[in-house]
Amino acid sequence: MEALSTSKEEHMITFQTSPEQYKHWKLNVAGPVATLTMDVSEDVTLGEGYKLKLNSYDLGVDIELADAIQRLRFEHPQVKAVVITSLKPRIFCAGANIYMLGTSSHAFKVNFCKFTNETRCAIEDDSRHSGRRYLAALNGTASGGGYELAIACDEIYLVDDGNSAVSLPEVPLLGVLPGTGGLTRLVDKRKVRRDRADVFSTLAEGLKGKRAKEWGLIDDYFPTSKFQESIDARVGEIVGTNGVGHASDGIKLNPVQLEVKPAGLEYKYVNLVLNREQRYADLTVRGPEDDLPTTPEEIQTLGDAYWPLQAYRELDHALLHLRVNEPEIGLVCVRTEGNIDDVLTVDRTLAANQEHWLVREIVLYMARVLRRLDLTAKSFFAIVEPGSCFAGNLLELLLASDRSYMLNNEDEQVVLKIGVLNSGALPMSNGLTRLQSRFLATPEKVDEVLDHSGAFDTEAAAEAGLITFAPDDLDWEDEIRVAIEERTSLSPDALTGMEASLRFAGPETMDTKIFGRLTAWQNWIFQRPNAVGPEGALTNYGKPTQAHFDFKRT
Repeated sequence: MEALSTSKEEHMITFQTSPEQYKHWKLNVAGPVATLTMDVSEDVTLGEGYKLKLNSYDLGVDIELADAIQRLRFEHPQVKAVVITSLKPRIFCAGANIYMLGTSSHAFKVNFCKFTNETRCAIEDDSRHSGRRYLAALNGTASGGGYELAIACDEIYLVDDGNSAVSLPEVPLLGVLPGTGGLTRLVDKRKVRRDRADVFSTLAEGLKGKRAKEWGLIDDYFPTSKFQESIDARVGEIVGTNGVGHASDGIKLNPVQLEVKPAGLEYKYVNLVLNREQRYADLTVRGPEDDLPTTPEEIQTLGDAYWPLQAYRELDHALLHLRVNEPEIGLVCVRTEGNIDDVLTVDRTLAANQEHWLVREIVLYMARVLRRLDLTAKSFFAIVEPGSCFAGNLLELLLASDRSYMLNNEDEQVVLKIGVLNSGALPMSNGLTRLQSRFLATPEKVDEVLDHSGAFDTEAAAEAGLITFAPDDLDWEDEIRVAIEERTSLSPDALTGMEASLRFAGPETMDTKIFGRLTAWQNWIFQRPNAVGPEGALTNYGKPTQAHFDFKRT
């Protein structure tokens, strides 16, 4: 992972890497089969004071995993089966490195867990929508986050060598929760019985082959002498029956190009300006140029330079930068610039060609980036001004924001427009569109908005319920300034809880349970003395000192 240097003379984490730069994973693609092999270099860490022993991981390891999953989707569309395994003898993965967690700030711990969750959700998204099957070939013990990586896969196979087990030891050993959706996936995804899940989650040593299979924690187990043979046989079955793979070549994902400035990041289509003293940022997304491709062949020729893919990769990078490197930025003012009709033309092209593998992957990626925004612990205010292009897929930025301000000025045209992608192609984690989430009380308004012909000017947008405030030109600057000052004066902890509670109205899904419970419970538990106090379990892990708990239940 490269570092961004800033005016603060700090090394900041970026989220860009590539297979030739991997230090912890090996990606091998052989026709329809890809193998992702975990071989963590224990001395290559993002922080100091710990070693990544036993295939334990820090954020740097997971950044490589996320990159590999992304490259499989765009660069290797022919792949039908992905095997995730380890090169370490008798160990698959020991999970998140405990010493890294014990020495990290609270904010870093929570954002680390959030990113690892998003990576595992990306695996499931690939399986659900693109048809690749993921197999966890556990050649040794998988504990904590290691088992949580396995449980994100479609199938789990464990070596039966007399020692290897699967476990979630966080509660008994560390006084915290499994941070990557393990508890939720146990009962929601694998449908393990609640009482068995209770036992498993408090059993530090975990369960081995026969019992693990009986309880539904793994799909099968094989003796060491037949383990690889059995995995190969299962992969062969999948490749023979899975017709989703594509013969066409993928596209190359080149590094996202950006210029690091003293007060922000500048990309081709995204501009991030950091107003650190006022604790807010201006994030501007520029719309596409005209003369964009209209056929899948033209899109594939353009590759990662095609506007939807390049702009959303830049947006994704900016969001991750804000999360991890700018913890004191509490508010992001979202703006757009460009031609509305060009944005809508892109939407129509994507919708018309959604059966093509690359177009499908681009739209799915756009949806994941928008969900990343939904799940980011910052306030978002959309600012709609002359020259804005909040339309179609970029209108989702406004709908995802906590508030929106749209200038009401008769002398200057300020409009919003609906596009074909607003009707369901870019869902939230709760499975609803952002329009459906917005109009839960009046679902008929969703169809009214989608059926609206032409643009919404400021008054029409306000009447339709698409915006929050419509100041006139006399009050505009003052109202925006006051709103920014008020928001950034509030408790960031309270705002995080408030926003997470308000953004996901409607039904629960496995994803909303995972992220909602992570926000609520892990935020709380990571602050409690039983975990991180002088005598806490996380603080004293690996030390001769035994943890001492305050046993009062709260």
